[in-house]
Amino acid sequence: MERIFAKSTLRKYWEKNPDTEQYLKTWYDTAMNSDWKTPNNVKQTYVNASVLKDSRIVFNIKGNTYRLVAKFNFEKQCIFIRFIGTHKEYDKIDANTI
Repeated sequence: MERIFAKSTLRKYWEKNPDTEQYLKTWYDTAMNSDWKTPNNVKQTYVNASVLKDSRIVFNIKGNTYRLVAKFNFEKQCIFIRFIGTHKEYDKIDANTI
């Protein structure tokens, strides 16, 4: 089981952007119930996810309308939410350092 920090980040985002709620809840439930030990394990679940350096993975949310950047600690089974935003907002950040 994964630990995700912090679900409140997801909740705050879907409260401001209700069209993302079901998508973020599904992502959260999938991550919580997965036993991802490597980025390749994540890619087996989310084939369109992009693996970046420093254990960061970018997920397409709602058909790539939104992006979620998560930093993984596979050894401790932790996921840290680093960014959620529109594709346009994502283009303005450096997902490798956020």
